[in-house]
Amino acid sequence: MKQTTKNWIGAVALVLGSSAVTGAVVRGTTSGSQPVMSEPTPAMSASVAAPAGLVDLTSAAETAVGSVVYIKVTQTGKTQRVQVQDPFSDFFGDFFGFGGRGGQPQQREFKQPDRHAAGSGVIISADGYIVTNNHVVGEADEIEVKLNDNREFKGRIIGCDGTTDLALIKIDAKDLPAIKIGNSDDLKLGQWVLAVGNPFNLTSTVTAGIVSAKARSLGANGIESFIQTDAAINSGNSGGALVNDKGELVGINAMLYSQTGSYSGYGFAIPTSIMNKVVADLKVYGTVQRAILGVQGMDVTNWIDSEKAKGNDPDLDVVEGIYIDKVTDASAAEEAGLMKGDVVTEFDGKKVTKMSELQEAIAQHRPGDKVSLTYKRGKKEHKINVTLRNTQGTTKVMEEVDLDQMGVSLKPVSEEDMKALGINYGLVINAIRNGKMKQAGAGKGTIILQVNDQKMQTTEDWAEAVKSANQSTDRTLWIKAITPSGRKVSFVIELDE
Repeated sequence: MKQTTKNWIGAVALVLGSSAVTGAVVRGTTSGSQPVMSEPTPAMSASVAAPAGLVDLTSAAETAVGSVVYIKVTQTGKTQRVQVQDPFSDFFGDFFGFGGRGGQPQQREFKQPDRHAAGSGVIISADGYIVTNNHVVGEADEIEVKLNDNREFKGRIIGCDGTTDLALIKIDAKDLPAIKIGNSDDLKLGQWVLAVGNPFNLTSTVTAGIVSAKARSLGANGIESFIQTDAAINSGNSGGALVNDKGELVGINAMLYSQTGSYSGYGFAIPTSIMNKVVADLKVYGTVQRAILGVQGMDVTNWIDSEKAKGNDPDLDVVEGIYIDKVTDASAAEEAGLMKGDVVTEFDGKKVTKMSELQEAIAQHRPGDKVSLTYKRGKKEHKINVTLRNTQGTTKVMEEVDLDQMGVSLKPVSEEDMKALGINYGLVINAIRNGKMKQAGAGKGTIILQVNDQKMQTTEDWAEAVKSANQSTDRTLWIKAITPSGRKVSFVIELDE
């Protein structure tokens, strides 16, 4: 069986740094080969109509290219403390009087080099809102946005959503050429589309192809219903626009399928049906208000195949839909009476034939929304109404707590304090103001040792602990700490309060 691997467009650049683009080009070039230049051809006048039966994509390209931006990101190298051993200290001790400790390991700081990457983004409003991929800007410390007219701006993150791989950033500018957003549900198989982005740092690149498939699932994101297209996309296209023949945005390019890391047939875009809801939530709440039905399952066709492989002869009286393998406790599905073995065929009046279509439909709703559901149990069809819930099992609006709301400034505990208190790690509160930590009883000088059983050795550990708690079911920080006097203390912070 031919093996195919998935590659994030642009993600490799973020991991490998600025050399990743060069490497991608080299992999596509044979030794000793030279670039082949095509012969120039006369430009066709815009006023000349396309031949009958062909689609003229020039207007769509000219409209879309001005709305796609080039994004350069910098991820600052982390500073780490490492233990080093002077190989000569065992022989000479503190012979030169530098305060050495005679053979004992010493703590030294080591800073990793900054990492750089590039991707694309799409202007969706004239006042500077830009959509891109989470894997482009999610870990960025600095964001630089270059417009098609070569103006450059500093970008700031409004919100990121790893579950859909979408992010919303903002630049301080006005009267920008915002793209018109189309309805991805209206796309047809075989319809012409354009991919606009900045592959290999080649800015404002446009490629054409057709819609090869819809509602494609690759198992890369928590929620996905990709538009598959054969328009050529490569490293750097991430976050760029997929547009229809009218120049309307119908998707955000996110992934390619490749064995080499470069384009070899198919690209995948996040549909605007998912993007619109995510963007609206990030603007208003700073985090996605994600609705949950509370079922686990698979496409009916996959379930039938798996049963046949076991030697069974399944008979569901239906060959399309989502087979429910498990219903989550205290979920909307359990409350509505859904059971293992049921087959969902319609969601809110829309036919669903596979799990990716159901995910896409649910992703357009918020907790508390009431939807209709059609399912089959045995050979009997049932129609019910379901009130969707959030990941915590409620219908309340979830607001993400950021690090500023915690109200503390942290730094790694000094070597002297570690020795005095008998600890070997921790983060000391070097400044505190009104916030959740002060409300919980923490004070300046308190040393945080663990958060939710995770050791606090760097400030990145603290940021990750708060982020994980935001996304957990109980949204609670259980903090173990020690005071400057050596007294062990603990704090409980409820992020919902």
